Amino acid sequence: MPLPIINSFASWVLKQRIHQMELFLKYPNEVQEELLMNLIRASENTVIGQQYDYASIHSYTTFAERVPVATYEELQPLIERTRQGEQNVFWETPIKWFAKSSGTTNAKSKFIPVSNEALEDCHYKGSKDLLCLYLNNNEDSELFLGKSLRLGGSSQIYEDNHTFFGDLSAILIENMPIWAEYSSTPNHKISLMSDWEMKIPAIINEVKNENVTSFAGVPSWMLVLMNQLLTETGKANLQELWPNLEVYFHGGVSFEPYREQYQKMLPKTDFKYYEIYNASEGFFAIQDLNDSSDLLLMLDYGIFYEFIPMDTFGTPNRKIIRLADVELFKNYAIVITTNSGLWRYLIGDTVRFTSLNPYRIRVTGRTKHHINVFGEELMVENTDQAIAKACQITGTEIVDYTVAPVFMKDKEKGAHEWMIEFRKNPADIVFFQKVLDETLQSLNSDYEAKRHNNMTLNPLIINIARPKLFYDWLKEKDKLGGQHKIPRLSNERDYLEQLKNL
Repeated sequence: MPLPIINSFASWVLKQRIHQMELFLKYPNEVQEELLMNLIRASENTVIGQQYDYASIHSYTTFAERVPVATYEELQPLIERTRQGEQNVFWETPIKWFAKSSGTTNAKSKFIPVSNEALEDCHYKGSKDLLCLYLNNNEDSELFLGKSLRLGGSSQIYEDNHTFFGDLSAILIENMPIWAEYSSTPNHKISLMSDWEMKIPAIINEVKNENVTSFAGVPSWMLVLMNQLLTETGKANLQELWPNLEVYFHGGVSFEPYREQYQKMLPKTDFKYYEIYNASEGFFAIQDLNDSSDLLLMLDYGIFYEFIPMDTFGTPNRKIIRLADVELFKNYAIVITTNSGLWRYLIGDTVRFTSLNPYRIRVTGRTKHHINVFGEELMVENTDQAIAKACQITGTEIVDYTVAPVFMKDKEKGAHEWMIEFRKNPADIVFFQKVLDETLQSLNSDYEAKRHNNMTLNPLIINIARPKLFYDWLKEKDKLGGQHKIPRLSNERDYLEQLKNL
């Protein structure tokens, strides 16, 4: 079949999904309530279903009263039973896949269950819906005339008691439908290579001769690949190498600190950027409009959502609300109940709603990765935006950064200490520091109050990292590759001290 016909047919098939989305767009809360009841009914005879008597739960109120919100550590004993071969523990169908996740850089691994339902009705459905929304907004797209370059994480699969575990990207690639394998590059074998430093040259060798029309991956790691690719091929930009390149699908970390670097590599003015929000636990939200930073919360993927206002998080007055009760522009921790048997699971991410009709969100950070030592409530969203602006004003480029508090000692006030690895150093670090600090104050009134006249916080401190510091730090922890992230903010100094000593 000629490629233009394949392109048209694929576009037509994917866009049929728009009509199904209209149901949850029109009746979001009803769709969520029905989904929750379906999850409960399906799990009545599981170990957890019998523990909480799911058979007698017929309303959200009863569910919320009876089933506790849980962290991974609290669910781990049940998950371990299934990893040892016992089934029907927290989900009705057999679970043999576990996405190994260590969050950001924690040493302890989590094994997140991935059911067949989650693979089909959440992860793969999300990937197809991403294409559907993109194609619906870009009628002239020729996406399927070429291939999509995908960059996953460490992709080795391990077997244990007839169950399998690895990075989520490895599980998705291992179970990928044939049509997706045909339309992607690099090939299956290269995608599943676990040695990052061997994998990059292998990817470059294959993809430089392909007709790549889109690419997908975490911005920080994709930048490493793309810079090496341009060096290897001698091209001035990516569109010189791939003239039909039209969109970058990204997620995992904020795009803002890297936006200008990508725009230099992709100078075509109509090039598109589409953000997704997915994790080992599920595929949650997709950018549904061109040139937008808001993500449409996908409500029919087998995930029921609840939210904890961050101003009550970790306090005796903690509130847990459902989707119908959220408010605009407040920070919430997300709680999910899923078709992989995660019941009222606290995933550790924070979001704020930018629209209630439809429900659109922005990811603002992690419940553990913020700084609130002095009452400043600094979120990753604040620091990402501030460093992006400081880079723009000073003509600077960064590789990565992390921030930690300087604790008060004797009569000395506190401060925030930054470690920044620059790709292109600022001409005047004092001016860069001033812009960064002032931008943070404009974005966060709590931080501004603490900085007013150096009342509580002294001016921020910047350490300029040596080249490849963050890379070497991740390598030392055996965490090179597309799914591992630098912890941007911390209430402790552990990460910063490790970096300073490396």
